[in-house]
Amino acid sequence: MDAEQGQGGVRSVRRALDILSLLTEDQPTVPLRDMVEATGLPKTTVVRLVQTLEQYGLLWATPAGYSAGPGLWRWAHLAHTSWELPPDTQKLLRDLADRRGETANLMIRRDIHRVCVAQQESPQPLRHVVRVGDELPLWAGASSKVLLIGATDGLLQRVAAASPHGVAHVEQLRQWAEEATTHGYAVSHGERDVGLTAVAVPITTHSGVVVASLSLSGPSARIPDRVTKDFAHDLTQVAARIASQGFDHPLGPRG
Repeated sequence: MDAEQGQGGVRSVRRALDILSLLTEDQPTVPLRDMVEATGLPKTTVVRLVQTLEQYGLLWATPAGYSAGPGLWRWAHLAHTSWELPPDTQKLLRDLADRRGETANLMIRRDIHRVCVAQQESPQPLRHVVRVGDELPLWAGASSKVLLIGATDGLLQRVAAASPHGVAHVEQLRQWAEEATTHGYAVSHGERDVGLTAVAVPITTHSGVVVASLSLSGPSARIPDRVTKDFAHDLTQVAARIASQGFDHPLGPRG
């Protein structure tokens, strides 16, 4: 009975999180009927979950539906405090983006995903933007290649299995990681997003463990092959300065 209750509790938590995840910048308010339709749950179940979330201040009822509640402010402040980079590191990202005219991203690995923990957008009108906190797959992209440096076979297999290419992709992942180790940087051209090019380098600890990736990304037309080495050199210097400041983050590094 306890095991069944435990499983039911986990299921309820997941369902509640599914409801909260419906709130986005594009849709900050969600009507109850949309929650029922999106989750596929019975209306009575959704009502019960919504009432619980509302009691804890995580949802707020409005005439148009439900929006994020004031109870999330405390968690948002805590997350911001934990994730925010030191001012010196933020300045390094700003200067890098301004100097190269492309978006600078700082990412870490979380299991089989990479998470954007900081970004400085390109000053140009046409630019590549990933929101801080976004999770992206590890099966493609320049940042993924450097984050997989030193990865175990088990991790590579799990990343490959989650890719559109299946487990056979593990050999390509291993080759990319080896090339990134040899060259000290990685490049991608439209591997996940058509028309997007990125150059990435690792940020390491004093012992050489990769804890994050630093990258520049933008339209492929603005980042031809002839400039990737210059980008990599600039990125490597900035990454070394970030590492010397002591890159410390709640999510990295992990095994």
